[in-house]
Amino acid sequence: MPQPTQVTAAEISRLAGVTRATVSNWRRRHPDFPAPTGGTETSPAYDLNAVRSWLSARGQLPASSPADDLRTVLRASATDLAHRSRLLPLVVAASRIADTEARKAVGLADDRLSEWARKTSRSYAVDIPGADALTYHPAEAELLRALLRCCVEEGAAQTLEVLAEGDAGDSRASGSYRTPAPLADLMAELLAGPGEPYPDRVFDPACGVGGLLLAAATRGARELYGQDLVPPVAAQAAARLAVRTDETKAQVRAGDSMRDDAFPTLAADAVLCAPPYGQRDWGHEDLAYDPRWMFGLPPKGESELAWLQHCLAHVAPGGRAVLLMPPNSAFRPSGRRIRAEMVRSGALRAVIALPVGMAPPLHIGLQLWLLERPHPQATLPATILLVDTSAETTSTDDAAGRRSTSDWPAIRTVALEAWHDFDRHPDNFDPIAGVARAVPVIDLLDEAVDLSPARHVRAAPVPEKPDELAEMAYELRSRLRRAATGLVALSGGQTWRPAGADARTWRSASIADLLRGEALTLLRAPTTIRSSTPAGQDAEVPRTLTARDVVARRPASGAAEEEPSAQDVTIQAGDVILPEMLHDGASAARVADASDAGHLLGRHLHLLRPDPARLDPWFLAGFLAAEENVSAASTGTTVVRVDPRRLRIPLLPLAEQQRYGRAFRQLHALRVAADLANRLADEAARTLAAGLTGGALLPPEPASPAEGTR
Repeated sequence: MPQPTQVTAAEISRLAGVTRATVSNWRRRHPDFPAPTGGTETSPAYDLNAVRSWLSARGQLPASSPADDLRTVLRASATDLAHRSRLLPLVVAASRIADTEARKAVGLADDRLSEWARKTSRSYAVDIPGADALTYHPAEAELLRALLRCCVEEGAAQTLEVLAEGDAGDSRASGSYRTPAPLADLMAELLAGPGEPYPDRVFDPACGVGGLLLAAATRGARELYGQDLVPPVAAQAAARLAVRTDETKAQVRAGDSMRDDAFPTLAADAVLCAPPYGQRDWGHEDLAYDPRWMFGLPPKGESELAWLQHCLAHVAPGGRAVLLMPPNSAFRPSGRRIRAEMVRSGALRAVIALPVGMAPPLHIGLQLWLLERPHPQATLPATILLVDTSAETTSTDDAAGRRSTSDWPAIRTVALEAWHDFDRHPDNFDPIAGVARAVPVIDLLDEAVDLSPARHVRAAPVPEKPDELAEMAYELRSRLRRAATGLVALSGGQTWRPAGADARTWRSASIADLLRGEALTLLRAPTTIRSSTPAGQDAEVPRTLTARDVVARRPASGAAEEEPSAQDVTIQAGDVILPEMLHDGASAARVADASDAGHLLGRHLHLLRPDPARLDPWFLAGFLAAEENVSAASTGTTVVRVDPRRLRIPLLPLAEQQRYGRAFRQLHALRVAADLANRLADEAARTLAAGLTGGALLPPEPASPAEGTR
């Protein structure tokens, strides 16, 4: 007889959407809380069904999704990442059969279900590393049912993401990290310019879970080849490619790409790779005479330059490769000889420096190296493009208080436009001041062979035409004056009268009370949503409003899921949105307007939808963001979270609410105007300073005495 599924206190907190401290309080204060059925004295375990019944009876059990159910069963069965690889062929099979057939299988008896799963997925196991000896047992029937339900309701792609959670392959110790989707998309886009055919065969020798290969497939690649050292990770890549690509041929192998190349004769049209960083055991002693070292044997501490040559060895002549490299590969003395040979041969075409925090490891600014396998008859290039995108920054913080200085849409635009312009006209590239420059090869072949873009782009100011720069500076100053005038108009003119000898007092109600009275609706994004990375600016495509957008008072910038879920929360005009976590000890409340309507609610946000006949949204937002209100409803020290149900608002007639709402709307307009004036002041000052130091502008004449007394 199968043992009942057990959960820990931490898993109960996730199930109920509360903190672990709340679960501890329930255990102490409620005698009818389920008794432990296993575990230890310090970490007891509880019967999952009993816990669900107890939570449901008290209205504390949120509606669970099939993905949540699958996570619960995986935790209860202690299925680690290697054992989860056995489930991948079944996910692929479920993506290829009708949903009705999968639903029928869920209702089969345990022994028949395990036999059906084995037969159905057997043909797909051959393409997934480590899944050859495929067996499913009747004791796993609960796990198989949860998996099939998740495939039917959430989709096979989302099911694979659940199985990949807790991946030990993305670790600082291994030097391997998952490439964020926006960066993977940029790397894939750099392989072909506008109007050019996309490479047919794309290879990634350190493919991880296949993110770069998927990005290439969405742009037209027809044959995908990948290899990864960790077998469970390679298995995930194979399953993801099988599920998300229909007409694309994909081959993924497990193994050491350096010592045991799974595709030794492959000459791909292009290579995409984010190689592991800082490896010393990459095969320096074993591969001393390997033919792949076209620029020389890399030193033991330069594993990234070994991966670079491995990638180029798998590119056909004239084909290209894009690699995500650490910045020290561009200047370390130990790699100087390899870099010099690479520059002389014409293999290196561009280096694009990214700001800090764009991809793990987040404490360094990574670089994109664009390479081309030199064609024997081709003329060697005379210049190399160096781009420094770190100037494309903003000064915003995310909702957890972490500093974020990167404007991803601007970075992507700068990188693509500079590369495409250089690729079309390498000998006539117009430099971009402080951002991009085509550097002559001879200038790079000095004693350091330093390829760091910042060194060459920032150190060589681009001369501007004086009349054009003066016109630009005049336009910026004019916009700044208009913004300053608007700011002055908003900050003055009206009298904010005192309420009397004493401050006003009023009866108040908590958000929990208003929810029970149906004056409000509280909504959260589904836990499976992953759209926190910036998206493009296509106005027709719904985006995701992130916590960072709310804090920075900017439009929705997150990418929406490719396959929207029925659980997604669509924002409506008049919704009030609060970050879950405090920012610099204060909260921010956003009232959604017409520009927000239709976009999706992101993670770590609370959405309050008021009944317009009973509550004014601006009144609600103003009082919800009050410091004393937020402090009373907050918990935590390092990361401070706000419980929206504990926030309180005054009980006032609707007309009086609207009076306060107009005042809060005016204060919001004042903050927006101040943000605009601050940005324009910074941009105008930087432009004028660049004109002075570059010789394009002259200092203004001193004011005459008559002008000084005006």
